[in-house]
Amino acid sequence: MSHFNTLRSKLTDVEILKSSLRNLGIVVQTDAEVRGSNSQRVRADIVAVLEGGYDLGWSRNADGSFDLIADLWGVARKHDMAGLITSINQNYAVNQTLAAVKRPGLQNAKVKLVMQP
Repeated sequence: MSHFNTLRSKLTDVEILKSSLRNLGIVVQTDAEVRGSNSQRVRADIVAVLEGGYDLGWSRNADGSFDLIADLWGVARKHDMAGLITSINQNYAVNQTLAAVKRPGLQNAKVKLVMQP
């Protein structure tokens, strides 16, 4: 029986996802296997290699968004799951905003980014 869970996300930009994970000090692999319970593995487009033998993975959907794939129980044994996902999503949002500001026509725009708890 598989212990992997799949959760929908609103993440769509693979490069921003990878840089967001790296900003958090997480090793990133592409087209790799997500580690789960009992040596189970499932392939994902992006894999966040975590300490403790369990990983987070993201697989692209037909609509361009990514699903999060993980053995949530296993990841939660070593990590604050809610805190980890929140950190990834917040970092993604910041990087997405910064990337949008770099688009043509916005180079001279002044941006004030306010993060709230």
